[in-house]
This record gives sequence, structure tokens and C-alpha cells, in this order.
Amino acid sequence: MTTVVAGVPFALPTLTTDADVRLAFARDASGLEMLADAIARPTTIEEVAELLREATANRTHVTPAGAQSSTTGASIADHGLLLSLRNLSHIGAINTDARTITVGAGAIVADVRRAAEAAGLLFTPDPTSEEESTVGGAIACNASGARSLRYGATGPHVRALTVLLANGDTLQLRRPALEKNTVGYPVAHDPVEWFVGSEGTLGVVVEAEFALYPLPAQVLGLVVPFEQEADALAFVVAARRSHLVHPRCLEFFDQGAMDIARAAEGSSSWATTATAMVYVEETGANEAQESELPLDEWLALAEAHSALAEDIRVYDSPASQQEARRMRHAVPATMNERGAARRPHGGRKVSTDWAVPYPRLAEALGVARRFADEAGIQRGIAYGHAGNGHPHQNFIAQDAAELARIEQVVYATLREVIAMGGTVAAEHGIGKLKSRWLPLQASNAQQRVMRALKNEFDPYGLLAPGNVLG
Repeated sequence: MTTVVAGVPFALPTLTTDADVRLAFARDASGLEMLADAIARPTTIEEVAELLREATANRTHVTPAGAQSSTTGASIADHGLLLSLRNLSHIGAINTDARTITVGAGAIVADVRRAAEAAGLLFTPDPTSEEESTVGGAIACNASGARSLRYGATGPHVRALTVLLANGDTLQLRRPALEKNTVGYPVAHDPVEWFVGSEGTLGVVVEAEFALYPLPAQVLGLVVPFEQEADALAFVVAARRSHLVHPRCLEFFDQGAMDIARAAEGSSSWATTATAMVYVEETGANEAQESELPLDEWLALAEAHSALAEDIRVYDSPASQQEARRMRHAVPATMNERGAARRPHGGRKVSTDWAVPYPRLAEALGVARRFADEAGIQRGIAYGHAGNGHPHQNFIAQDAAELARIEQVVYATLREVIAMGGTVAAEHGIGKLKSRWLPLQASNAQQRVMRALKNEFDPYGLLAPGNVLG
């Protein structure tokens, strides 16, 4: 069977130019809409390799995609082939001795977590969209989540990768087990690092091996409301610095985010005087050991920072902690819905994922809000990983004119964030939307190094056009 794509014939049965199918793959969580020339839905790694070989021969662009939960437009394309990896969803047997699991790029993150838990082990990557995001996508943008405060982002837990290059060649990469190495430039020591966070621009990750860890012996969750946001952010800093508590997440909600979360949980009458709250998970100094968790210490710390002590909620079971996660996820989900409603008017959701050193988060949020006020736009709703100095600000542009003003506010904010020693993108990658901000942080020399790597692996520039380097 031959499918003609933009005048070029492809002999692949997994390829379609059907208008409805193309439209179904035209949006991700960025608020953008892009219509690819064709959609490829391979079911095997060899089919992916064949597609890439044909695309290289025809000089056709290919954009890899998973479940399309990208907030930066990384998983959509306005030309060429959109390569959906959803069908590569296999979850292999767990090696309990080595504590590893091998999974396909299309496996859903939450499914991998559940498979690990069934074996009594912990899969640490935990993006908020874990039920709607794939392992390949998590690797592509080096995703993190609430619990990255303790476990770090996705990358450090990747042990090995199977990567297909633009020409269809296969790379089998494994992290070195060396404790010491001085051979050559450090940037070349671990090739796995080249592909984690590369957003599909260097190669297509089709399979990955992850390290697993013992499940925590116990987990304690707390929601701590505050009348004053400043107290909530000071509480986060104090928790990071304390030797008495051991948080694996410190999630902040401003008033707007808190209102969404309360509505989602059906508890709008709870903590009605609060303007902010923090969700905490405590797992002890040594997660593998059964010991008394420091609930009293958390309550004392909260009280010392003027928390609404009578309204503190305790989540002491896995089921209740999953409910708390769903409450947290309601915030971006609701903002996505609000943004989608403004698309017909030229507006959309604008999300940021900048980060600063955590003691400066209150200062950075204050600067961002001042810029919004001066521009006459509604302040973005702020929520997320305060323990890492990493909030999400979500704005809703009502129309194209407001969108332009919001983007100017974001630009001004990012300049201040960089001056504070921060980053323009902490977990969602650069994609297409944020490529304009890359020069704020990456020097010309750094950009040349990235382009050299791109030219080495994708000399014709066919993979993920527009992502990262623009």
C-alpha cells in the first residue's frame, strides 16, 4: 500500500492522511493546534525504523509524539509526519534482583507505576498528568513532578535506552557503571544524557530501562492552609531547611488554584479564610524503615508559620493520597479547559514552568504579579513544586490582543528569573513555544554545542522541527 504525503509516496501500512485522524492528533496541552500532513501509528520498533528510513530518503520531517500532554507544543506538527508511539506500550517483566523494568515508549507512566507497586517497588517519575502521559514523553522532556523534591526528575532513573536515529539506525545505550572516569570531555561520558530531555530532536526513544526502588514503608500526607500566602511560602522554606521533617513533596496552591482544588474535591466550605495552602508528603528519614513519622513536628512547624491549624487535613492511606493527587491535577485540567474555550477567539492558556532557588520563590512570584498588574492583565494562577522553587503560572488569554500582553509579561518575568539564578523551563522542556526564550539562558557557545549534537545525529534536520532550537 502506498500513501502519498505532500506529494511523496510512502510504502507504509501504518500511515494515514485521513482528515479526521490528522485532526485528532492536531492538539496537545499547549493550547496550539497544528495539522500534520500525515499520521504514522506503528505497532513495532521495526516499523518505526522503516518509517524513519523512508522519511530520510524522502527528506520528510518527522515529529515523535506520545500521549500529547506537552504544554510547549513539542508533540504536534504543522507539516510532515506526526509519529505516534502510543502503540509501543509494552511493559516488560520486572527484574526484582536488579530492581529494573523495561518498557516501551508508549507505556503510560501511571501503568508503569502500578506494575512496579504490584512487585513491591517504586517507580519514581510522577508527572501530574501520569494517567495521560507516556514514558517516552517523560524522557523527552526530562519530566518531573511533585515527588521530584526527593527523587529528582526522570533522567537519573533511566538506566538504558533504545534509540532510533533519523536514518533508522538503532543505538543501544546504557549508563556506565563507573564511579570514576576522566577520559575525554565529560559531555561525552554518558550518551544516555544526550537523549534525555532532547524532545525528539536527536532520535526517537522507543524503549527504556528504568531503575526501581523499595516502596516507602509508610507515607503521610498533609494539606496545610494559610490565611496569608507569605506564611505558606515561608513554611515551605522552613520545611526544606528542617532536620526534623523529611518531605518528598511540597506543593503550593495560591488562592485561585486552591479554589479550583476545593471545588474538585467538593469541599468549598473548608478553610474559607485561607488564601493559600501547601500539600506535603512525608516518608521518613529512611524510607525503607518502619518508624514513627514526625506528624507532631509538621504540626508544630505549621503552627509556627500561622497555619490554620484546625483546618489541617491528614491523608494517611494510599487511597487518600491518590485523592490528594487528583485534587492537585484538577488545577491544570481546569485551566486547560478554560484555555480551550478561548481558542475560537484567538486566546488560549499560557503556562510557565520557570524556577528559581527555592528561598527566592516568594520574591519571584511578587515580581511576576507586579508585571501582570502593570500590563493590566489578570494574574496567572500559581501552583506546583514550591519545594524546588518551581511554580506553574497559568494565564488565560481571552483573545489575541491579551495573548500578546501575557507573552510580554512572561518575557519580563523570565528576565528577572534568570537574574535570580533561575531557569526558563524546569520540567516541561522548551518545545516550540519556549524556543524564543532559550537565548535568555543558553549562551551562544552552549547553543552551538547543541546544534553540533543535532547535526551529528540528524544532519538533514528532519526530527521534531521547531522544537528546542526553533
